Amino acid sequence: MPINKTGVKKNGLQQYRVRVNYTDAAGKARQIERTAYGLAEANALEQSLIAEYKDKKQTVSRMTVQQLYDEYEVYHSHETRKTSHDSAMKNLRLRVMPAMADYRLDRLSQPVLAKWKNDIAADEKLSITTKQNAYAAFVAMLNYAVKMEYLVRNPLSALGNFKAPDAIEKPADKLHYYTSEQFRAFIAEAKKNAQTATDWAYYVFFCIAFYTGARKGEINALKWSDIDGNILHIRRSISQKLRGGDVEGPPKNKSSYRDLQIPAPLMKILAEHKRRQQEAYRLFSEDYRVCGGEVPLRDTSIENHNKAFAKAAGLPHIRIHDFRHTHASLLVNEGINIQEIARRLGHSDVQMTWNTYSHLYPREEERAVAILDKIAPD
Repeated sequence: MPINKTGVKKNGLQQYRVRVNYTDAAGKARQIERTAYGLAEANALEQSLIAEYKDKKQTVSRMTVQQLYDEYEVYHSHETRKTSHDSAMKNLRLRVMPAMADYRLDRLSQPVLAKWKNDIAADEKLSITTKQNAYAAFVAMLNYAVKMEYLVRNPLSALGNFKAPDAIEKPADKLHYYTSEQFRAFIAEAKKNAQTATDWAYYVFFCIAFYTGARKGEINALKWSDIDGNILHIRRSISQKLRGGDVEGPPKNKSSYRDLQIPAPLMKILAEHKRRQQEAYRLFSEDYRVCGGEVPLRDTSIENHNKAFAKAAGLPHIRIHDFRHTHASLLVNEGINIQEIARRLGHSDVQMTWNTYSHLYPREEERAVAILDKIAPD
């Protein structure tokens, strides 16, 4: 563990390079290097580094998986949306804890975890998605254990997630969306049925979905205070539950916080809608939901209206979420940059947007070759 002079001086003091060897969490030999000015300070630094790093080894915790779960549940509740938290904890409670709760972390070997995985894989009542979600929740909890230094490494990661037997052969799901002409037919039926303030709210809901590409929960959470001139601020989302009431929280991810310029047709529709709400609700305020008034529209009712409007227009039924695809596909066909589409949709990764919509972009090969054809050598 040498202390060596360097060729540097500062304020008359010689600079020294201090090196200390230690063993890391994986049992590998490492060396830490620092500098100090003056021999006395260098010696003090060496002793400090020795105390911190020499023979530094993480010891696997003797806590049980149940104890880890109890701690992780509190941590996870502060780090994720409530709906995501509830889903992860449910997966752990139902698929992991019955078999693994009493195991100590220092006994979580890969053979033990492989047996858990094989037992889950053999359960024919569980779908492949359920199995994959259980694995993902378990891996995330063990990653937390590594982060807290209860484990040196995550022994489950190396085993990999569950894979469907036909995963390679299965074709990608077909993208469903309306063309602009189909949407005009759909929204015409919605407007035709908009006789009351509530009926008009369904018409407005589908207009917002088409013109902004916002998620259902984001539209349900919109308040009039979120509209500033021609800018729509998306700042929250609502998750509806059959039991326990609605849960209002942040959008899906950091990128989902976004400001969208409102197209002129939607501005006109919103202005008319606001006027109707002001007439219908005596206590109207800017805190009223854009779609629903005092309370949001119900998901089941939105879907029922969606089916009814599609049937009346003679169109195939698409999901509420497919109106996001409708919005994106229209922009793709107009050649809008994929990054702008990702921003409007609130995607956290532009690659996700590209993977979903790249096949809709017109082929550019012919145009590229035509350009190159013009560049002939002399």
